Amino acid sequence: MGAGESVVGNTQYSLHPPASQSVAKVGGYFSPSLEKILILQPTLVLMQPNNTKLAKQLKKLSIPSKILAINRLPHITQAIKDLGKILNKEDKAKTIVSQIHTALEDIKGIVSNKKILIVIGHNTSLVKHIFVVGQNLYLDDIINASGNTNALQSTRKGQPILNQENLIATNPDIVILLAHSMHQRGLSKDDLISPWLRLPINASKTKDIYIIDKDYSGIPSDRLILFLRDFRGILLKIK
Repeated sequence: MGAGESVVGNTQYSLHPPASQSVAKVGGYFSPSLEKILILQPTLVLMQPNNTKLAKQLKKLSIPSKILAINRLPHITQAIKDLGKILNKEDKAKTIVSQIHTALEDIKGIVSNKKILIVIGHNTSLVKHIFVVGQNLYLDDIINASGNTNALQSTRKGQPILNQENLIATNPDIVILLAHSMHQRGLSKDDLISPWLRLPINASKTKDIYIIDKDYSGIPSDRLILFLRDFRGILLKIK
């Protein structure tokens, strides 16, 4: 939003924009250090819903905080609006939200009624410990918005962990692998796609297995627009 000068601290996972990498680090998403936060003397601390303990600690110290939910699409756009208001960047926030809505419209009507499985991680073996996108996540919202369905229909929300038997049972028509650090790990597309081609699933028969290797894949932020464009590109290949 053009308010980077207001940021005095962030998490160790904040990599974009590049300037954020030189900002003081206060820990991880789920394990921020209260001591490090206090040293920075912030006037406002932004956090996710799982940081309620930290919020209570900050309240006792009279340090303002705001919890921003970002697990679903409506949460993300609302968080952007809230940040725009807080930072006096409401016009910029409105522009970003409008671009997200436009990108969502652009993924509709390309292909429909396909079962899509989105997988998170760099798996060269599919025997076990495969993280996938379940319900109650913005990536699930994106699949539904495109006119398709999540191949994993389960009461398990968030990112369920599946084994090979579970994967076969989902029988996806399309598999999308989110592998943001495959190049740093020395992995090729063939390394990640080959195990899927050996599974008896629809996607292996049609070879509709794709990789999004950008660092914004799986990150709920304004760069969601870029992910939606990549997602659209995959749907166009299938069409």
